[in-house]
Amino acid sequence: MNQKAIIETHNLSKTYGNQVAVDDLTFSIEEGEIFGFLGPNGSGKTTTLLMLLGLTEPTRGWARVAGFNPTKEAIKVKKIVGYIPENIGFYDDMNAIENLLFIARLNNIPDSVSSPKIKDALERVGLKDEAEKKLGAYSRGMRQRLGIAEIYLKDPRIVFLDEPTLGLDPDGTTKIIEYIQSLSTDKNMTIFLSSHDLKQVQKISNRIGIMINGQMIAVGPIEKLAKEKLGVEDKAISLDDVYMKYFQEVSP
Repeated sequence: MNQKAIIETHNLSKTYGNQVAVDDLTFSIEEGEIFGFLGPNGSGKTTTLLMLLGLTEPTRGWARVAGFNPTKEAIKVKKIVGYIPENIGFYDDMNAIENLLFIARLNNIPDSVSSPKIKDALERVGLKDEAEKKLGAYSRGMRQRLGIAEIYLKDPRIVFLDEPTLGLDPDGTTKIIEYIQSLSTDKNMTIFLSSHDLKQVQKISNRIGIMINGQMIAVGPIEKLAKEKLGVEDKAISLDDVYMKYFQEVSP
C-alpha cells in the first residue's frame, strides 16, 4: 500500500449477476487532495462510492480508506468520513440546529461540545439567520449548505460528495464550491468529488479520474491529460474538451 495514500483501491470490482458495475479499479488519493471523479450515468461512480463507504461489498479486489478496510471495518471508516449524497436526508419537521444536534448525538459528540460547533458551522455556511427554520421550508441550496455545516460539525478526515451542486442556480453552485474548497484549504480534508459539473470540478480539483463503462480510463492533473489527449499544455484548456476526447474514444 502507498504510505502517502489516504484512499487506495486495487483491482476493486463489483458485479451484479452478469452486469459489471466496476471493473478492476486501481487508483490512490493523497491526504488533503481534491479529487474530481467524473463519468456518465451508469459508469460505476456511485457503486465505487458505496464500496469506499462500506455500504456495499466488492466482488473482488480491495479498498483502503485511511488504512481501514471499508467492508470489514465499516464503523471505523464512518467515524472519519463525511458523506453528502445527491439527495441529503434531513428531518423536515426539525430545524437546522435540531438536525445537527441529532447528528452530533448519533456521532457521540456531547452537547457541550457540539453546541458551539453547530453555531460556528451554521455561520460559516450562511445559515445563521435560518437556523430555527424547519427544513421543510429549505430550498435545495440551503439543504446542501446544511450538509456542508454537518461536515464542519463532524470534522472528518475525508469527505465524499456526490453531485453537491446538482439543481442549484449559478450563485448557489458558486457558494457550495467555495465551501468545499475551504474544507480542503482550512481543514486539510481530503475531498472526493463526484460531479457532472466539469467547469466547477476543473476550478478546484488537484487531479481528476474519468470512469467509463466501469473502468477508470484516465487519472491525473488536467494539464497532463490535456497533453496526452489533445497535445497541448495550456492550463486554460477546458476540462469539457479533455473529457469528451476520452469519452469519444471508448464509446461505441
